[in-house]
Amino acid sequence: MPESLISARGLTKRFGDFTAVDGIDFDVAKGESFGLLGPNGAGKSTTMRIIAATSRRTSGTISILGRDPEEHGPQVRAHLGVVPQQDNLDTELTVTENLYIYGRYFGLSKKFVKKKVEELLAFAQLEEKRDVKVEALSGGMKRRLTIARALVSEPDILMLDEPTTGLDPQARHILWDRLFRLKEDGVTLIITTHFMDEAEQLCDRLVVMDKGKIMAEGSPAELIKQYATREVLEVRFGSDRNKEVAPILREMCDRIEELPDRILLYVEDGESLLEAITAKKLHPNTSLVRRSSLEDVFLRLTGRSLIE
Repeated sequence: MPESLISARGLTKRFGDFTAVDGIDFDVAKGESFGLLGPNGAGKSTTMRIIAATSRRTSGTISILGRDPEEHGPQVRAHLGVVPQQDNLDTELTVTENLYIYGRYFGLSKKFVKKKVEELLAFAQLEEKRDVKVEALSGGMKRRLTIARALVSEPDILMLDEPTTGLDPQARHILWDRLFRLKEDGVTLIITTHFMDEAEQLCDRLVVMDKGKIMAEGSPAELIKQYATREVLEVRFGSDRNKEVAPILREMCDRIEELPDRILLYVEDGESLLEAITAKKLHPNTSLVRRSSLEDVFLRLTGRSLIE
């Protein structure tokens, strides 16, 4: 594996009797976009706080840029840019003031910060909003500003906790574009998300987490190939009739999943299976053939939907 910026072994975090992170191992390589995928409560944010040197682990080891964050917290944090799940911008200040004051907080020179602010305004597509107070910005603009602020100190590692939660589709895609640019510039990204499409788009490699454990690890394509089929046929017969039809469908497909509102059938050719179902005079109310996704991987590994 290429040079590891982060390496964890047996990483564990307990809160009383509750184990939030349960003995996980992972490595993050330099220049990699690494994802932590899982539902709320999977242990993703707790793992991020340990990496960010803001939470002490219960046991195990972790090395960040060759240092233990518990022993060298300030030195580790100096190389990290952190984008929290909730924007914590100063709403009474302008866009420019938020970036400038944050840079000065890091002890960076006025000359450096002024130049960096101009770069980041362009990066975040906020030049026209430079003198606007944060409270007047849209949700997507605030998110881009929060990411820009985390880049003021030119960190080696940028950590993003659920970066697009609450954003509309257009704002999400604009934000993805900004993160793609960072990847191209060689910035190491660590991303937590419960959106499978986001993980597939942004992550070179990821771990699937559930209940504090790592269930699987690999690239999105590798995980889909290993744990799912090429296509998924989704059929709905109605809440009452789904249970009646499911046993018949099981005889036609090696793997099916019954969800509250629909039945998923995992096959290589969804259209052919749909034709066979129709030939048996089983006419679903709705049907959809799609490619397998990380949602299907998670369902296979845990027996439940990623977003419940």
